[in-house]
Amino acid sequence: MRSGSTRECAGAEAGANARHALWEGFAPFFECLRTTPAAGWAGPLSRLTQERLQPARHGDLPGWIAALERLPRLAADHLMLETPCVGVAADTAPSSAQAAQLREALEALHPWRKGPFCLHGIEIDAEWRSDRKWDRLADAVAPLTGRRVLDVGCGNGYYGFRALGAGAKLVLGIDPTPRFVLQFLAVNRLIGAECCAVLPLADDDLPALTDLAGHCFDTLFSMGVLYHRRDALAHLERLRRCLRHDGELVLETLVLEGTQEQLLIPKDRYARMRNVHAIPTIALLTRWLQTAGFSNIRVVDIARTTTEEQRATPWMRFQSLADFLDPQDPLRTVEGYPAPRRAILIGTRSG
Repeated sequence: MRSGSTRECAGAEAGANARHALWEGFAPFFECLRTTPAAGWAGPLSRLTQERLQPARHGDLPGWIAALERLPRLAADHLMLETPCVGVAADTAPSSAQAAQLREALEALHPWRKGPFCLHGIEIDAEWRSDRKWDRLADAVAPLTGRRVLDVGCGNGYYGFRALGAGAKLVLGIDPTPRFVLQFLAVNRLIGAECCAVLPLADDDLPALTDLAGHCFDTLFSMGVLYHRRDALAHLERLRRCLRHDGELVLETLVLEGTQEQLLIPKDRYARMRNVHAIPTIALLTRWLQTAGFSNIRVVDIARTTTEEQRATPWMRFQSLADFLDPQDPLRTVEGYPAPRRAILIGTRSG
């Protein structure tokens, strides 16, 4: 009995330590949130975060939390939030032991999909060169200085850090993938941004929150999310409810080439992805945005995704875009569909 009780106590203590490790990364953000018109979100978001990051719910989560705890404590003397490689450096370089400890902890969170990050001399060359996408939109969005930003489907928070670098006052990122949340916590433990967070939520968690304190964000990013939603119009309507009047939506998504209202619905997979439900032309996407309550809609960029922008790296060792394209015709996917082509549209909430 004593042995069993000891094990139970040890397990309870480990669980408490894990929850503390996670909460340490979120607490400053919730303090910031309580000073904004979205203060009503603080309690529900806190409860959802604790519920969805219970170690027992995700088999790999304890290991990721352990990696977070292994991060060395290093000075954040120089923040780099306005550069392509988001990062931090100290006046005194880490010791060889600290550098090895840092690399080992970050590698334990593989795969890294968005980046790059430069953390005390370690460059995380992620699958996506997300800085290129940021460059396409940075001069087109309303200045972010002093704005409250919501980033839906944000991954590990790369764009949130760039928004902070552009002057945003508060950035809330949401993504349902726990690994990405832990990647954010790891990066932010080194950077120390207090008014920025990535929480384990999806966009369909938002309607109940907007009933508490809706219409409170100035800028909203939805980057690479729309085609993963079965009901694209419902997604856009949920986003609208989070924006203040004249707030700005920045939408990046796959689009189909053509001037008419057309829609590609993949039969099974698109570029080996199962959850691509529909890809519209710009004309149809524009109508969706108008129907959802957006105006002043403009296209700021259209670009074909290349294997220079999305590729396998030592920090993302799985298959990537080169494996998803027809080896005989890189303008087609392996399923025979048009190769990925992405557009960035900006619109404002009307009404």
